[in-house]
Amino acid sequence: MKQLSRIIMSLLGMMYCVGVMAQNIDVSGTVVDEQDQPVIGASVLQKGSSNGTVTDIDGNFSFKAPQGVTLVVSYIGYKTTEVKAGTGLKIKLQTNASELNEVVVTGYTTQRKADLTGAVSVVNVDELAKQNENNPMKALQGRVPGMNISADGSPSGSATVRIRGIGTLNNNDPLYIIDGVPTKAGMHELNGSDIESVQVLKDAASASIYGSRAANGVIIITTKKGKEGKVKVDVDASIAASMYAHKMDVLNAKEYGQVMWQAYVNDGMDPNTNGLGYHYDWGYDAQGHPVLNSLTMKKYLDAAGTTPAADTDWFKETTRTGVVQNYNVAVSSGSDRHSSYFSLGYYKNLGIIKSSDFDRYSARMNTEYKLIKDVLTIGEHFTLNRTSEVQAPGGFLENVLQFNPSLPVYTERGDFAGPVGGYPDRENPVARLSRNSHNRYTYWRTFGDAYVNLHLFKGFNLRSTFGLDYSQKQQRIFTFPVTEGTVANPKNAVEAKQEHWTKWMWNAVATYNFETGKHHVDAMAGIELNRQDDDYFSGYKEDYIILNPTYMWPDAGTGTAQAYGNGGGYSLVSYFGKLNYNYADKYLASFTLRYDGSSRFGKNNRYATFPSVSLGWRINQEKFLKDKQWLNDLKLRASWGATGNQEISNIARYTIYVSNYGVNENGGQSYGTSYDITGSNGGGQLPSGFKRNQLGNNDIKWETTTQTNLGLDFSIFNSSLYGSFDWYYKKTKDILVQMAGIAAMGEGSMQWINAGAMENRGVEFNVGYRKTTNWGLHYDLTGNISTYRNKITALPATVAANGTFGGNGVKSVIGHPMGAQVGYIEEGIFKSQDEVDNHAKQDGAAVGRMRWKDLNGDKVITEADQDWIYDPTPDLSYGFNVYLEYKNFDFTMFWQGVQGVDVISDLKRETDIWAGLNIGFLNKGKRLTEAWSATNPGSNIPALSLSDNNNEKRVSSYWVENGSYLKLRTIQLGYNLPNSVASRLAMQRMRFYISAQNLLTIHSKSFTGVDPENPNYGYPIPLNITFGINVTF
Repeated sequence: MKQLSRIIMSLLGMMYCVGVMAQNIDVSGTVVDEQDQPVIGASVLQKGSSNGTVTDIDGNFSFKAPQGVTLVVSYIGYKTTEVKAGTGLKIKLQTNASELNEVVVTGYTTQRKADLTGAVSVVNVDELAKQNENNPMKALQGRVPGMNISADGSPSGSATVRIRGIGTLNNNDPLYIIDGVPTKAGMHELNGSDIESVQVLKDAASASIYGSRAANGVIIITTKKGKEGKVKVDVDASIAASMYAHKMDVLNAKEYGQVMWQAYVNDGMDPNTNGLGYHYDWGYDAQGHPVLNSLTMKKYLDAAGTTPAADTDWFKETTRTGVVQNYNVAVSSGSDRHSSYFSLGYYKNLGIIKSSDFDRYSARMNTEYKLIKDVLTIGEHFTLNRTSEVQAPGGFLENVLQFNPSLPVYTERGDFAGPVGGYPDRENPVARLSRNSHNRYTYWRTFGDAYVNLHLFKGFNLRSTFGLDYSQKQQRIFTFPVTEGTVANPKNAVEAKQEHWTKWMWNAVATYNFETGKHHVDAMAGIELNRQDDDYFSGYKEDYIILNPTYMWPDAGTGTAQAYGNGGGYSLVSYFGKLNYNYADKYLASFTLRYDGSSRFGKNNRYATFPSVSLGWRINQEKFLKDKQWLNDLKLRASWGATGNQEISNIARYTIYVSNYGVNENGGQSYGTSYDITGSNGGGQLPSGFKRNQLGNNDIKWETTTQTNLGLDFSIFNSSLYGSFDWYYKKTKDILVQMAGIAAMGEGSMQWINAGAMENRGVEFNVGYRKTTNWGLHYDLTGNISTYRNKITALPATVAANGTFGGNGVKSVIGHPMGAQVGYIEEGIFKSQDEVDNHAKQDGAAVGRMRWKDLNGDKVITEADQDWIYDPTPDLSYGFNVYLEYKNFDFTMFWQGVQGVDVISDLKRETDIWAGLNIGFLNKGKRLTEAWSATNPGSNIPALSLSDNNNEKRVSSYWVENGSYLKLRTIQLGYNLPNSVASRLAMQRMRFYISAQNLLTIHSKSFTGVDPENPNYGYPIPLNITFGINVTF
């Protein structure tokens, strides 16, 4: 019986093998283009699997596949084609114009990418996701030419975005449009996993449809929606280790003692008179130079014998390896009648500074339903976010740097140690973190819109949208007693705050498009109302019996009580229209007009009109180029437009009064004055006790920015090589500034007026190349570079010279960039007495001291010997991305950098001058160990001194450094499980990846700080190592 079983099993096995051999056939053929030329490197795969190959140099392919399967043939620049498997196939690929037909959101409507006549950058959202940034705007850094983003490494990921430079002396933030709803609130509350597309409108022709808020550019964000097909579930999870990549080198206790000794002997003083507990054994060598033989410390630094001498690394004590977690689940589905998208997200960032953290819970629901066939469509986008953060204390890293290493973290009693004896009055950094750890805010934000769309007849749509952006912030700010050393302060208090922001909008937009012959017209007209209201309330109370956050509410305090509160708002009404014309896909034109009225301006200038016009010429559609198969697209663009800015205070146009109640700011008697505050804006009488602090002005009006843009788009070699070039000139006039006037004694005379002007001009270039090799490697290389120049061209003379916007109060900033600085030119240090004697007269000059350049040649260093030393505008900003894909592996590497940018190093004042802050005995950086001395005459770091007789902390070129850098922002390696394996696990896709952010920084050799991108005391930008998984069911 066993033998029979074996025979049967053998026969079954043979039958199975024969069946398998019979099912697999040889698949072969040739892939050609529309001119019957072979396509090299085309991918030929069995549908639904990774079984397949790529075409060789003659376009041929061959492999084995089951009989009857479908082949999927694809290549960059061509439409993907499906054919039945067979032998001797000839597969002709057609050029893919899908990229040019790609629909781009441009403001209330959409356009084909091929029809764009303005400067619009379309962002690759997949690449943004690879950077694992909490704030999607930070991930744009270096990816959009003409867009500069600055940020530190704080856990919340907040960032400052500038598009085409600085365009005003006021708020320069761009306008964000999320699913049609405008906002200027922080983007770090938005879950980046929900984003479907990002477009950046850079020129006036593109942005002017948003009129009064578009002068600084517009970023349009569209969130995901369900797609037609089965229910799809996406799960993304990642965890990262976050590390302090560039710690500053500071003095340890021994080095501090050595440096202090050198400062004393340089000044001819006895170092053993120091009050810090250091004792020195020193003398002189044969040349008469002082020599330190040894140093010792007192066992205890205080008279009570409770604070032992230590050697504390305060950076180590206050920082850690952080952990970043990010989890997202999305469920989507759709049909020809409806679509739905629902997501949940959680993000947690334990920052590298201890006790600092940020977390976010997010939920989103996007739905759309078609009713009454295609006549009526209703839908909504809704998101709810809760964020919470404990921020690092203000100026914390400076505190860590300065706190003396000889002091311990704790006394022998177990209390926090603090300054004793001659140590300066700084708080123990570890104690500061402990006292700050409960200062958490909680922020709720709901954002979304509901819309109705009527499609009444062919080409016509009427859409009405109501949007809401509501947020509230709650926080208690605790003041706990400071117990350590000479800075002890028994005060305890709490401030409980609530802030509310309510923004709503409603619009109605009608669109109509028609085509006749070679003429295609799109028309749009609409109306929009916007309203914003903000308010805050705060209650403060001192003296609590129980110092526990659970107990410390204002009602429980027994001491001083104070209350604060304020509110404000503004309204905006807008009418707008747009007309796009396309002739034969060859000649393009677009006209936009917007009419805005804002309550922020006086009745005399409340309304303004913002027009734009743009033209395009698709040269490749001309007869003389149309037969050039290698040319896919070549388009010239030209545009001009006007946009506005109204980002000023809601009460800028009013005369404002404050109540005095008989007491002035210094606590003395003040009898106030009498004015009317009942609406006459400055006239009439009012009971005594109020003081004016702002003059009204009903004539203030919109800032207006006009911009001219010339551009070129190209795509060649089956869209393998593509790119664009833009030149622009942007001029802003009627910039709003606060002007001081003549007023009665004690009265405020500041007044808002339109008096400034500024210009920016620049160029932007981006290029990409993508291809698939004949052995299956797909690569996509993209790069961009941009430059701009900023200049203030008009200001009232007193404002231009007072240093508010540049010039340091020494020279007028007109003709220079905003923020440019004037100072002394440092020419090294005096290396000998001859150099001192032969130099211009300079107070404090001595061997080892900085020397200043005598610019006017009068042989005396005075304020007249100052010139422009600092320009905050970079020469170049650039980015470069590499994407590789081979079989189931993918690799991404993204570099970002700036070239030729100045930074002012406040940090250098702590590393190069012992007496730079006029506060003795603060800790310093290690560079001081290399300072000039008689035994170190080659140094260019000034000699150590207990006093700053040469005023070396003055504004000078010594503190201006080359802030150029190149950073490896992201490097990522991913692996996709084969489809056959994923399907057995009931998955459509499973991908694992490992990535690193900020792995490498290259900077100028002359830069002395730790990070040129974050050169001073901002929250450190960390190095992150991330592990993640992407799964689709």
